[in-house]
Amino acid sequence: MKLLEPHRDVSAFLATSQGLRIADARVETGALLDVIDPSFDTLATQVAMGSAEHIDEAVSAARQALAGPWGSMTAHDRGQLLWRLADAIEANKQIFGELDAIDNGKPMHVARDVDAVYSARHFRYFAGWPSKIEGKTIPVSSPGKMNLTKVEPVGVCGLITPWNYPTLMVAWKLAPALAAGNTVVLKPAEQTPLTALYLADLALQVGFPPGVLNVVPGLGRDAGAALASHPGVDKVGFTGSTETGRRIVESSVGNLKKVSLELGGKAANILFADADLDKAGAGSFWALFGNNGQSCTAGARLFVQRSVRDQVVERLAEMAKALSVGPGMDAAAHDLGPVISRPQMDKVLGYINAGQAQGGEIVAGGGQQGETGYFVSPTVMHSVTDDMTVAREEIFGPVLCVLDFDDEDEAIARANDTDFGLAAGGWTRDLDRAMRLSSQLKAGTLWINTWGDTDAASPFGGMKQSGYGREMGEEAIALYSQTKSVWFG
Repeated sequence: MKLLEPHRDVSAFLATSQGLRIADARVETGALLDVIDPSFDTLATQVAMGSAEHIDEAVSAARQALAGPWGSMTAHDRGQLLWRLADAIEANKQIFGELDAIDNGKPMHVARDVDAVYSARHFRYFAGWPSKIEGKTIPVSSPGKMNLTKVEPVGVCGLITPWNYPTLMVAWKLAPALAAGNTVVLKPAEQTPLTALYLADLALQVGFPPGVLNVVPGLGRDAGAALASHPGVDKVGFTGSTETGRRIVESSVGNLKKVSLELGGKAANILFADADLDKAGAGSFWALFGNNGQSCTAGARLFVQRSVRDQVVERLAEMAKALSVGPGMDAAAHDLGPVISRPQMDKVLGYINAGQAQGGEIVAGGGQQGETGYFVSPTVMHSVTDDMTVAREEIFGPVLCVLDFDDEDEAIARANDTDFGLAAGGWTRDLDRAMRLSSQLKAGTLWINTWGDTDAASPFGGMKQSGYGREMGEEAIALYSQTKSVWFG
């Protein structure tokens, strides 16, 4: 194994005391958050750990920026700043890639060429929106009266982001929030705070006024809870587990703040016998193993029509055994890295053991890989039934569960038999069937003969216990805006 030599700016970043970013200051807190490299189970660096007091300071800084230069900035200038930030992300994609590889463990080339690049594209898309946010003049029925609407920012937004896509999930929330004219207090996942802190530095460098973007790493039970309940926060955007999402909603009732939630999933992926089996097999494989299974939209329940089950399972097992797994900063550019932490690894292994105990059959993987770091062998389990724990609960790791079915109605009913509704999809050459799937599957995003596609212009979000609100597209601007009705007599 040969590790990549970190970029000099990455080495300097890790060696420098990383305080909270509040306005234009780096704030030291006296308490430190350990950032662990999951590839080696070693300490990568430490950053300042924020508390409720620091959240209060950050909210105050955001409120001042909203009342000051940011609130009075023209739409054109706001869009220009977003574009400059996109340029800065792309110019520094190597640094973003390495930082994500170090604190998340994902292969550096993926973090650099996918996560960082698509984050820049996301900011560019929303850079075009500030000049297009407009109200209406409404022809009301009252004689001699005029009515118009004004679309305004919500105010101070608290954004809480997950560890599975440390850079990209920040971009998903931050870009529309800023495009709509809000200021932000960002609480990144405690496991992966590095790129959020680096991004805050870039924002200041390209000209964002101090206080527009404040970053407060910390524990969810402290900094996260304080942000969700803070009376000075007007809106909370959260991506994470369904359990935590419920707590966010409970915390928000104090000032009835606006809340959007992108929560867990247990996506059903239906593979019919008439599908292009080569394309469907490969697509269904990566629907789960992309990002090491650590995705809310992972195609974790693969329903395969019984007549082609055996050949599909055989192909999936071959692909899983052929995957290259290794450290995020390995020069070998592996397919997958480790899972995020030891507790997550233990959780994933526990699901694998539970699946076997309940009758699931392992045809690839099935355990920890190696003795260093948090690596789980890419696992394919078949003979899974709907009542098994592995088929009901979100595993969030490299475990693909294969279930079989006989006919379309059965497959759709079983696919919808879940508390979640973030994503679903299917593979078929039958256009009529494809249209029926698009209507009958209950999820916020559906993929037919593909999986995982997203675009900054296309809305994304869940149904049922996968949350509410839509990231991306015009819907995201609405998520971070409010409409005022104005009458003239």
